[in-house]
Amino acid sequence: METDTITAISTPMGEGAISIVRLSGPEAIRITSRVYKGKDLTKVDSHTINYGKVIDPNTNEIVEEVMVSVMRAPKTFTREDIVEINCHGGMVAVNRVLEIILSEGARIAEPGEFTKRAFLNGRIDLSQAEAVMDLIRAKTDKAMSVALKQMDGRLSKLIKRYRQELLETVAHVEVNIDYPEYDDVEEMSHDLMREKTRKVYQDIEELLSVAKQGKIMREGLATAIIGRPNVGKSSLMNTLVQENKAIVTEVPGTTRDVIEEYVNVRGVPLRLVDTAGIRETEDIVEKIGVERSRQVLQEADLILLVLNNNEPLTDDDFALFEAVKDFECIIIINKTDLEQRLDLNKVKELAGEHSIVTTSLLKEEGIDQLEVKISETFFDGELDSGDLTYVSNVRHIQLLNQAKDALKDAMEGLEMQMPLDIIQIDVTRTWELLGEIIGDTASDALIDQLFSQFCLGK
Repeated sequence: METDTITAISTPMGEGAISIVRLSGPEAIRITSRVYKGKDLTKVDSHTINYGKVIDPNTNEIVEEVMVSVMRAPKTFTREDIVEINCHGGMVAVNRVLEIILSEGARIAEPGEFTKRAFLNGRIDLSQAEAVMDLIRAKTDKAMSVALKQMDGRLSKLIKRYRQELLETVAHVEVNIDYPEYDDVEEMSHDLMREKTRKVYQDIEELLSVAKQGKIMREGLATAIIGRPNVGKSSLMNTLVQENKAIVTEVPGTTRDVIEEYVNVRGVPLRLVDTAGIRETEDIVEKIGVERSRQVLQEADLILLVLNNNEPLTDDDFALFEAVKDFECIIIINKTDLEQRLDLNKVKELAGEHSIVTTSLLKEEGIDQLEVKISETFFDGELDSGDLTYVSNVRHIQLLNQAKDALKDAMEGLEMQMPLDIIQIDVTRTWELLGEIIGDTASDALIDQLFSQFCLGK
């Protein structure tokens, strides 16, 4: 267990109303007291905020006018003494305060170390710790809701329940093997173990059934906008983003690179990518953009293929239809305010099972229908953020899939009437895999790697 006192700036660098220097550890209050002029912080009540000044102990010079929050262990985020020094916003003032705190014996915190201490001190488990970063990175209110529920321990409670059921099953087998003479112990039969393992298997399957939606809410839906030059791709992105992030001109080939932006579509975060128009070109710069566009196409979760209602289909359009046939795709017929020269019957034939939406981006028509179609494609039109527990973390999804496979092996062994002590190896493996989600069986290296992804003051 850590015994030193750590500190870091826990607010973004730059100008603002306030900046906060946070300390955590056994010396947090005493270190702050040595550079603080005001009430005796060692005697103030816990969870109070106190006005005073930070002084340079070497020169007795007043460095900053501050409000200092004092929170005593164990009722704190890290279960250690925590002090938060609220300074005026600005880089000079807050860095000067941090330097003085460091000179008095605190050390600079590693990325995520405050949250890591909360985990190590039993304040939260690993899945709750990861939810802290999910909350910080949330792009929509739905993503924030999922992160808050995970921070509250909703996923942890499910995982602990599954592990307890498996642990009881394994213990039951051990009792039967080690103490066969006890008549009052129910014999663990193949049928009984099959019943118990199937129940946990079905629970994990149910949790994984909404994992795709959870992952999308956490990371965003990688959405590529493709089409020939000048069909309205950049205009579509600008309309969705509601601000001009891409250059829109009448000159084909204006977008020379890939432009990314996050967009909130009915609670679904789209990681929207406006690509260079895909066409054959001799322009070396545009050619690089086209190649990058093709790479984005391969990595996209959703493709928005934009066509021009005012122009007939070209060979480039036919090539695009061929490129997207195996992907999740929505066909957008744009510029419906202009004369129709597009063969709609041919478009329907080429689209196959892909949805078709008509828009006039110039007149801002058809955007609502497009947003509904995107939502319906991945969430049946509506996200349930109420009682449903979403698994959104890739690491959690991977471990749940491995646990499910281990249980499947156990169930296959049961069908083959293999000895129960052999089958319990797979059951125990499932228990360990589930434990990695909440940190009970996670290695130190994994824990260090996970917390290194956090921001410095968290």
